[in-house]
Amino acid sequence: MPRDPRWLSPDDPPTALPSPGDALREPNGLVAVGGALTPDWLMHAYRQGIFPWYSEGEPILWWSPDPRGVLLPARFKTSRSLRQTVRSGRYETRLNTAFDAVVEGCAGPRAHATGTWITEAMRLAYGVLHTAGHAHSIETWQDGVLVGGLYGVRVGGVFCGESMFSRSPDASKVALLRLVTEADRVGIELIDCQMPTAHLLTLGAETLPRDAFLEALRGLRERPVRPLGGLGEPNP
Repeated sequence: MPRDPRWLSPDDPPTALPSPGDALREPNGLVAVGGALTPDWLMHAYRQGIFPWYSEGEPILWWSPDPRGVLLPARFKTSRSLRQTVRSGRYETRLNTAFDAVVEGCAGPRAHATGTWITEAMRLAYGVLHTAGHAHSIETWQDGVLVGGLYGVRVGGVFCGESMFSRSPDASKVALLRLVTEADRVGIELIDCQMPTAHLLTLGAETLPRDAFLEALRGLRERPVRPLGGLGEPNP
């Protein structure tokens, strides 16, 4: 018989989040409803393999899907066209210089889609995480204009990717390549893609059973953090 998800109050402590093992099968991975988007809530959730994802007008929904989409940096697939794009020199990549603008770009309209799950409350919450040094942006610039990028949350040796956008050909892929290039230097061993998508699978992402993902997360989340850096870091 289907179970209802647990409802949480904003006054509850983050530890009130159920275990990912208690997530519903339908909808796949729904852990709980409600709670808050404070830094304590968000960082506790990410450390447990849980993330928020909901639309405007809905309560906060917390997820831990099975299977999980992940990308091992060494398995990123750099296509011939992407290598040509990078060699052309028309793009510059930067780290953590325009976080709010990247989130805004990710929240913008998409082809064949309406609305956005990046609500104003989410933008504000991740802005606070960025100020605290937990959330990061990888940006693609062309002639001084932001044309693509991605953002996510760092948990030890795991980068939890949240969203990416592109306003110019391959701009988001160039940002992802920059993240992959930085991974070894800063100790990132796993990129969490959350939901596996056909696009990410073409770039080398794969799926892991939730239990395998959680085991990997437990082994990596306590790794010492080396900063991703900011403007002035070398390009790929």
